Amino acid sequence: MSPTRDCVRRLKKEYCLLQKNPVPHIAACPKMSDILEWHYVIEGPPDTPYEGGHYHGKLQFPPDYPYQPPSIYMITPNGRFKTNTRLCLSMSDFHPANWNPLWSMESILTGLLSFMLEDKETLGSITTTTETKRRLAMETFSCNLKDKTFCELFPEWKEKAAEELAKQKAKAAATSSAPPSRKITKVDPNSPRERLRSFLHSVIFLLICITVVYVVW
Repeated sequence: MSPTRDCVRRLKKEYCLLQKNPVPHIAACPKMSDILEWHYVIEGPPDTPYEGGHYHGKLQFPPDYPYQPPSIYMITPNGRFKTNTRLCLSMSDFHPANWNPLWSMESILTGLLSFMLEDKETLGSITTTTETKRRLAMETFSCNLKDKTFCELFPEWKEKAAEELAKQKAKAAATSSAPPSRKITKVDPNSPRERLRSFLHSVIFLLICITVVYVVW
């Protein structure tokens, strides 16, 4: 089904607004061949388990947008949501009764990021450790570079991902070539071995003292 005139007009307007006033940590644009299919990238904010990661996802808009909400997907493995699965969020097509036509692309994506940073469960969410989320954040660069759509729609983010991946490889190479650190073993002075060594040292010292006294006298 083709998008309505209102839908096309609204999506074009929102694209222009996003270009003029970019949203922090977020980028979004439609596919060249389908204005109803938008893709986004969210950069993990500082001081979160997602810090530095680049998370690629998709918004599928209905032909009568903005009167109906979009479907929301996350494509990049992230540790918070299942990949390529419709997410149940208040601004998604799971809850059309809650949808407000005044909500924009910016409000949809900032709402997604806000929910991503919480621990609330929903259809499409998963539970993982903080360590897993941090590891996946560092793996987003190599993952996204394998995605043709990501590379075509977000050339600047593609360049960032390539730079970050190069830094990771350089760091790994430097670590592997560094000489192994010397292991320092702590000695327990109360161990039987150390007590025997201390006793023998005392005996030797005493014998030396006796010898010196004997020679002097």
